[in-house]
Amino acid sequence: MSGRTGTRLGDAMSYLFMLVMFVFFAGPLTYLLSMAMRDKREIYRGAARYIPNNPTIDNFITVLNNSYFPIYLWNGLKLAAISGLGVLIVALPAAYAFSRFQFRGKGLSMMGLLLFQMISPLVIMVPLYRYMNRLGLLDTHFAVVMVYIALGVPLATWLLKSTVDGIPRSLDEAAMIDGCNRFSVFWRIILPLSAPGIASVFIITVIAGWSQFLVPFLLLTKNDLMPIGVGIFNFRGMQTDSSIQLLAAACLIAVVPAIVAFLSLQRLILGAMTSGAVKG
Repeated sequence: MSGRTGTRLGDAMSYLFMLVMFVFFAGPLTYLLSMAMRDKREIYRGAARYIPNNPTIDNFITVLNNSYFPIYLWNGLKLAAISGLGVLIVALPAAYAFSRFQFRGKGLSMMGLLLFQMISPLVIMVPLYRYMNRLGLLDTHFAVVMVYIALGVPLATWLLKSTVDGIPRSLDEAAMIDGCNRFSVFWRIILPLSAPGIASVFIITVIAGWSQFLVPFLLLTKNDLMPIGVGIFNFRGMQTDSSIQLLAAACLIAVVPAIVAFLSLQRLILGAMTSGAVKG
């Protein structure tokens, strides 16, 4: 009985902890929703009610009807998707090499990737700006995508290596006996069997690119090139769209797609992130 009681107590504490975490993270979003559904009069009165007196979706309609906001959304999606593909193009061969080949400095190289991932982008912003300026790449999406790829490759390589580690080496050997070379093994065996991991890394990279602010804020100045993160920052300063409720609506429109994507695909993402630990 004491063991069963202890198990129930442990379960209750686990649920309590998850509830606290949910309130901690969901609280700001729900308050943002409350702000976004208020009208100007309620905002100006400084009403502190959590549920607005007269909820309205007019703020969302106003934001979506703004001529620049769809451009911000499209730029954010384009930059995130292209950078996600670029990360896969670079990280997949690297992950395969780290998983299957033995070479001098392999462990040091993997550690170097991890250390690079831990460096804050703030450290490289000034030299990055000067470098892109000398190359004439300021105010181009190409520059932003290249930086996104550089920031995303280290984590993607580690995650994909775990996925490739979970594929038995005997499949590689059998394919090579049948006449496949290394590239054929990679293309015909590794890529299809790594599809869940590849999808999860792509999703993680796209979400990271979608939420980027610092890099495009530094490298882009033209309004029609800015993604959603920087666009919202400028959106709040527009002459006709400077109200708090409109800014709250814009923030919600920007953050909801990333949240929905993660919640919908969380099993795929977590499964790929732990596949190496389970199979390897």
